[in-house]
Amino acid sequence: MEQLFTDINGLIFTVVILIICGVVAGFLAGLLGIGGGVIFVPVLYFVFMSFFHVPADVAIVLATGTSLMCMIPTSISAAISQYKRGNTDLNIIKSWSPYMFIGVVVGSVIAAFYGGQWLAILFGVVMIINSINTLFRAKAKPFLDGLPKAIYQKIIAFSIACFSVMLGIGGGTLTVPILNACNVEPHKSIGTSSAVSLFVCIPGVIVLLATSTTPQLAPIGTFGFVNILAALCVIPSSVLIAPFGVKIGKNVSPVTLKRIFAIALFIISLRMLYSALF
Repeated sequence: MEQLFTDINGLIFTVVILIICGVVAGFLAGLLGIGGGVIFVPVLYFVFMSFFHVPADVAIVLATGTSLMCMIPTSISAAISQYKRGNTDLNIIKSWSPYMFIGVVVGSVIAAFYGGQWLAILFGVVMIINSINTLFRAKAKPFLDGLPKAIYQKIIAFSIACFSVMLGIGGGTLTVPILNACNVEPHKSIGTSSAVSLFVCIPGVIVLLATSTTPQLAPIGTFGFVNILAALCVIPSSVLIAPFGVKIGKNVSPVTLKRIFAIALFIISLRMLYSALF
């Protein structure tokens, strides 16, 4: 009886954590255009290991796969809100989308067949570098006066999608600093990044479900690398909150947006890297 009581309390605590995770991720998705994956992945990684006692190498692939699933409705909500405010560059989306799809397929196959603890380390390292660059260059001039030649944009689109689906972060986390470096106005970068996340999350989940097998030690409700039950706890709150992030972001200065993005990313990434290494 005592064990049952403990398990129920643990389950309630886990559900509350996931709901709060959805609230924070949805708000940041709307505010910063990052899709929510930088929140979903470390929280899900923690939940799968701590409550379900899943080994770290299995927990990270489940976290990345489930994160992509969670980001689909969140990204839709944020992308619609950003589009209504005129923050989406459709020309970038049209020219990048074919190469993002190829990148998603490549990244999904790598994650499905070669995923493991190294993904958690890669997540932490890439995101820490990203956050430091964004924080210290918040007022810096862009590297370029505009977007590079078409061939380089194809490589950028492929790379963003490939790394994003491997890390379960959607695409906005990498797209925002890249567009800012190419002299794209910050609010336009964030709005466009929300749409980019859709071209990563939707095909990424489809490919992962089609190519991956459910790990033996995965918790109940897992199909392939996606835990449906965890996603159901996270998605409603993230979808409801995302438009509020967009609304608030409209009134925040570009430099402040960059700094919020960088600080949040650094803290989360550092915690993720620590967990992966120790």
